[in-house]
Amino acid sequence: MIGQIQSQTSTLAATASGEALHCVIGSGPAGVACASALLARGAKVKLLDAGVWLEPSRSELVAQMRRTTPDAWQPALVARLKEGTSANTKGIPLKMVYGSDFPYRECDQHVPANFHGVALRASLARGGFTNVWGAAMMPYIDRDMAGWPIQVSDLAAHYAAVLKLTGLSATHDNLEPLFPLYYHDCVSALDLGRQSTVLLKKLERNQSRLAGAGIHFGRARVAVQVARPAQPAGCCYCGLCMYGCPYGYIYNSESTLRQLQTLPGFSYQSDVIVTNVRESSANVIVEGYDRVTRAPIVMEASRAYIAAGSISTSQILLRSLSLYDRTVWMKDSQYFLLPLAMLAGSGDVRRESLHTLSQLFIEIMDPGVSPHTVHLQLYSYNDLIGQAVAGALGPLAGPFEFLARALETRLLIVQGYLHSEHSPRIAMALRKGGAGQADRLELTAEPNTETKSMLRRVMRKLLRHARHLGGVALSPMLQVAEAGRGFHSGGTFPMRSQPNALESDTLGRPFGWQRIHAVDASVLPAIPATTITFSVMANAHRIGWLTANMA
Repeated sequence: MIGQIQSQTSTLAATASGEALHCVIGSGPAGVACASALLARGAKVKLLDAGVWLEPSRSELVAQMRRTTPDAWQPALVARLKEGTSANTKGIPLKMVYGSDFPYRECDQHVPANFHGVALRASLARGGFTNVWGAAMMPYIDRDMAGWPIQVSDLAAHYAAVLKLTGLSATHDNLEPLFPLYYHDCVSALDLGRQSTVLLKKLERNQSRLAGAGIHFGRARVAVQVARPAQPAGCCYCGLCMYGCPYGYIYNSESTLRQLQTLPGFSYQSDVIVTNVRESSANVIVEGYDRVTRAPIVMEASRAYIAAGSISTSQILLRSLSLYDRTVWMKDSQYFLLPLAMLAGSGDVRRESLHTLSQLFIEIMDPGVSPHTVHLQLYSYNDLIGQAVAGALGPLAGPFEFLARALETRLLIVQGYLHSEHSPRIAMALRKGGAGQADRLELTAEPNTETKSMLRRVMRKLLRHARHLGGVALSPMLQVAEAGRGFHSGGTFPMRSQPNALESDTLGRPFGWQRIHAVDASVLPAIPATTITFSVMANAHRIGWLTANMA
């Protein structure tokens, strides 16, 4: 019932078969989660995707490394894998994967936009930003969902379903009573590095004092395949997590897409750029063009689920609703970086075998700081931190290499997030293109007067408890990123119990529509500080599950 067609007559003929078919737009985490739920309920699913993918030369590089063990990797191959990714005291400017920029490629052509003080970007990649994400997985809690039309209890079963797709490195610890695991398989965690082990022991010795101060901690939860007796293949601690795992152990929704392609009732079409969606009397019409040939494409389905990412989904909805020059407001979770100097050293960290994703989480839940959770992810040593230290020392890095090494043994990086209530927001508007020109988005950051005072309270909190935390926050080196830099953004068409214009209902349907659903971060009413992808996937799965058999 769905496919490329050449005329309106063909569209009507396709409808005559009467077979319900659900169209999912986008292969990122929201798209595959929604498609998985639809298929589990017996629906037939067609997934449309731009599908930009890793160039062949880089694919062969990854395949070559995957065929051998890390001790056999040639230095030249590792250097190629690391190309384009560097770090300074402000973090990583733009994260590559396998030395490639394919997650961001072609967006200027197909999703043209002007960014004013906004670091958020779109992706047309197969798998979206799971190609470059940090794989951190923390659920939302009711404390941070005040004013939402749904509660955590509405997401619980879907969190569990999502974890069957992603897997999880986690352990039973002090975070679990506050942030349930939702993981029903055998719980297993990646090994900690030396620095994280030293710090965690310090935190555990001071657990009661920290809990009394509203500071809770535990091992980082990350979507990584962990080696264990029943599953010997898993993380080998090669330290390349920040550049791209050659073995594919870090979850990527492209892997779920490949699994879906083996299931009956599922089909996949790449090289599709969707431009418009509209409802007919009984169906949905999806319009777009071929990414390579630019030939027009028209498709018909019973329902459509837009999961193209916050920027692209908002663009499709604004154009489809003819809302040119109309501002919608995107919410953001303020992202910041902070060095933490440990009070105790941990030996030579340069030669350690470890994973370089987040190793520990700290959650500040103190009403004196914020009514919402402040989320902190701690990263132990990796060579990018070494680059940043050398850059900070400048010309002294050579003569005082001993100082750099001493700093490295004690230096952790804290990656923090605030709730969107305390963060900048982003004004988004779609401008109509002139003759022969494409429509263009304008995204402009609007500061929040609360952000600076909130960050000061966080810094004071960390400094006040430095002895119990086992490290001193180097607040003069705090780096506050541009809006959208953490890629925890959304809410342009927020869910409401009784939506009005520019809002969606609890099934992600923008006001006035019955068969078109937005299922990614664009429908979140607010952006809590804890990690966004897990909850976006759970909500997309919820919407797919509830609508699969609707008339």
